[in-house]
Amino acid sequence: MSAGCSFHAPFVLVTGGKGGVGKTTLAASLAVQLRAQGLSTLLCDLDLGLADLHVLLGLEPRHTIEQALAGECALADCVIAGPGGIDVLVGSNGSSAMANLAPEARTRLLAALAELSTGYDIVVGDSAAGIGPDVLALGVLARMVLVVTTPDPSAAADAYGLVKALVAESAARGLDLPTPELVLNQVSGAREAELAAARLAAVCRQFLSRSPRLAGWVPRAPRIAEAARRRVPFALSGGPAGAGSGERECLERLARRVVLGLGMESASTGRGGNPAQDWSCS
Repeated sequence: MSAGCSFHAPFVLVTGGKGGVGKTTLAASLAVQLRAQGLSTLLCDLDLGLADLHVLLGLEPRHTIEQALAGECALADCVIAGPGGIDVLVGSNGSSAMANLAPEARTRLLAALAELSTGYDIVVGDSAAGIGPDVLALGVLARMVLVVTTPDPSAAADAYGLVKALVAESAARGLDLPTPELVLNQVSGAREAELAAARLAAVCRQFLSRSPRLAGWVPRAPRIAEAARRRVPFALSGGPAGAGSGERECLERLARRVVLGLGMESASTGRGGNPAQDWSCS
């Protein structure tokens, strides 16, 4: 944790080294799935300069984080009801000031966000891609960091770069960063996800003395793209998980991995099986 800033609820940061790997779509559905498992969930748009969660979810906010930092409203005023019973903290889009947030303003935002977490069981943050100062500050604050990548070599290289930067940032601050975990997106199945994660973990072990585990994976699926076009989290699209919806089953397993990794309990953690290794989704 950063000095003087401690979340009251576990903070999970969904991030990625490269844009376009699907982290925002994944963050939204993960939040909805955690809520379905009985946890009151706050989903935060922490891509401060180019926030678009409200667009993805079809929401029309009245206030944004930028207004809260300007003193025009409280941060709680920027929270609106989202799909599936989650709450959403809305950011602003196209603000150069927010994209280049001053350290003092960043400190105020993190403190306010930590205070806002009091009313929730879990907080999920969707960050910008890359290794900017906001991403690093959020990453070292999180109880769990999920690095989303695809098997694409450039995406994997950027994922490694992000893990490297987070490890260096935590060392510079004298903090004990939990090893970030990997989520492989847009894969053909379990085998491709496991191989891609193993290659990335091997590089991290060699150069960083860290071994990120595979927290979960999500297949390439037309239903996910169609849900995004309809501005609905894929966690809420189609029929129930298990009814031919492999992406939903994989999402359930990822959510259980998050809950168990944080040492929490939810309505679905007692189903048995290892959520990090039971890759029976189709």
